[in-house]
Amino acid sequence: MGRARAFVWATFALSLVFALALWWRWSEQSVPAGTLRLTRVGFSALPGWADSDARGSLAAFRRSCDAILKLAHAPMGGVGYAGTSDDWRAVCKTASSVTDAHYFFEAWFTPFSLEAGGDSSGLFTGYYEPEIHGSKTRHDNYTIAVFGRPSDLVSVDLGLFRDVLKGERIAGRVEGNKLVPYATRTEIDKNGVPNAPILFYANDPIDVFFLQIQGSGHVMFDDGTQARVVYAGGNGRPYTAIGRVLIARGALTKENLSMQTVRDWLVRNPQDAQSVMEQNQSFVFFALEPLGDATLGSKGTEGVALTPEASLAIDPGIHAFGAPLFLASSDLKRLVIAQDSGGAIRGAVRGDFYWGFGMQAADKASRMKSDGQFFVLLPKALADRIGEQKDFKLPP
Repeated sequence: MGRARAFVWATFALSLVFALALWWRWSEQSVPAGTLRLTRVGFSALPGWADSDARGSLAAFRRSCDAILKLAHAPMGGVGYAGTSDDWRAVCKTASSVTDAHYFFEAWFTPFSLEAGGDSSGLFTGYYEPEIHGSKTRHDNYTIAVFGRPSDLVSVDLGLFRDVLKGERIAGRVEGNKLVPYATRTEIDKNGVPNAPILFYANDPIDVFFLQIQGSGHVMFDDGTQARVVYAGGNGRPYTAIGRVLIARGALTKENLSMQTVRDWLVRNPQDAQSVMEQNQSFVFFALEPLGDATLGSKGTEGVALTPEASLAIDPGIHAFGAPLFLASSDLKRLVIAQDSGGAIRGAVRGDFYWGFGMQAADKASRMKSDGQFFVLLPKALADRIGEQKDFKLPP
């Protein structure tokens, strides 16, 4: 009897020790909510790395380096994993003279996998620069005003006031001694923008709406000239994806939702198109620039020209502009450079892939929507300071 009781207690003790060991192992390895975990890996862990074409990525990285080298001992941004501009100076100087893209990134960088709150998967979509037809004068069908930045629009970087608000911005106008919200899309459609210049007139309100969604594009004027239309500011109102509005109405389903199906619905339902577009209160103001190199896109948030199929829009509150990120999704596996941002791009594993300009790019962008994961490439000296694994606090 005594031996049986001793055996039971011994078994219980061993089970308890085993359970505690498993709990300790789980608690040590799990990623707390609100945490971005970087774990060092080899290039062999990047799915499709060996077969990927990194030449466009190297060209895009060189453009980012032009911006990085102008920073004087400044933080790279995001949650801090990218260090300061000093950590990137040596790799940027080397990038200007190398020709073998794969060799350069493998020789000078160390990849890290990313997990946010224990989840390494996220959503990846695509965007493009649309072509819009316009006129410098109002006539015939050219009646849709495309506005420049209003003189009374005030944009505020909240990160200058609170560290926890880094990457967050608001916009409005000053009324007396208070900052108040700017007009909504509905109010602008009704009343115009008295304090904004009219850059040109377009002939299709749906084209103008998608120009605002994409944030930049090309305008083909009726006099044969053309120019870039670039982002100059927004009204600060919340962005609402009208695809969700159409799903809620039963007009579209999650399975068939894309930019093209949204556009097709707006074209087929002109009597309801404006009211649906006005569900998105966000309104974008633009500036005109010379076309320049037509093979490149407009400047992204980083301030450098975007490279088709090599630039990515990210959440700047988490990631640093200029950082190389390997995107591994079911749609594509590609090394990209963080060079842009977008109102709908929020989260640690969330990206918007820049496809370029024109209808072919539009088609690819409209079809891209897939789960995937990120790997960030960091200069080796910076990677050595991070070590095998490190956690960073995500913004609230």
